[in-house]
Amino acid sequence: MTVRILLADDHTLVRAGLRSLVSALPDVAVVGEASHGREAVEMAMRLKPDIVLMDINMPELNGLNAAERIARSLPRTRVIMLSMLGNEAYIEEALRLGASGYLLKDADAVELALAIRAVADGQTYLSPAVAKHAAVLAKRGLSPTPRLTARQREVLQLIAEGRTTKEIAQKLDLSARTVETHRMQIMERLDIRDVAGLVRYAIREGIVPVDR
Repeated sequence: MTVRILLADDHTLVRAGLRSLVSALPDVAVVGEASHGREAVEMAMRLKPDIVLMDINMPELNGLNAAERIARSLPRTRVIMLSMLGNEAYIEEALRLGASGYLLKDADAVELALAIRAVADGQTYLSPAVAKHAAVLAKRGLSPTPRLTARQREVLQLIAEGRTTKEIAQKLDLSARTVETHRMQIMERLDIRDVAGLVRYAIREGIVPVDR
C-alpha cells in the first residue's frame, strides 16, 4: 500500500529536496506541499494524507500548533516534525501535541525512509541524535496541560511576527477586543509585561522561526 505524504516547509528549496528524497522511496507518494502551518492544516483536512512531514518553524501558524490541529481532527494522519534543533523542550512539546516522530533536517535518505516506515506502522520515531532525550522525557513524563492554549499560542505567534491587533483580528476572525483579551491573558500567564518579552519567549519556545 502506498504511503501518502504531505510536505510542509516554508522554504521552497527544502521542500524540493524533501520531495526528491521522498519520491525516490518505494511505495511512497507526495500528495501535496504547504508553505506555512495554516496551509498545512487546510491541505491535510482536504487530502487526508497518511503522514505530514512538518517543519517546526513556519510563519502564519507554526508546525507545533499545526500538528496539534491535525492530530485532533485527523487521528489517522501521523505527523513527523522536522527541525534543525534537537533540544529536549522541542521534543517534549512536539510529542505532547500529537506528533508521531521528530526528525532532524540533517538526516540522510536512509533515516528519512526509516522514520516514514516506522510512523506508517504506528510507531513513534526519534532521530538517533535526539533519542537520548527519550529517557529523560519518560522519567519526567509529559506535562498534562500546556502553559498556553492553542489559541493563545496562535495569537502569540502573530504578535511576535509583528502583526497589529487589527491584523490579528482579521486573520483569526476575532474582534479586536478579543485579541486584546488574549494578549493580556498571555502576559499574565507568562508573567511578561511587554511585547519584546513576548517575542523573546516565542523565539525561545519555537513558536516563531529562528532559522532565518
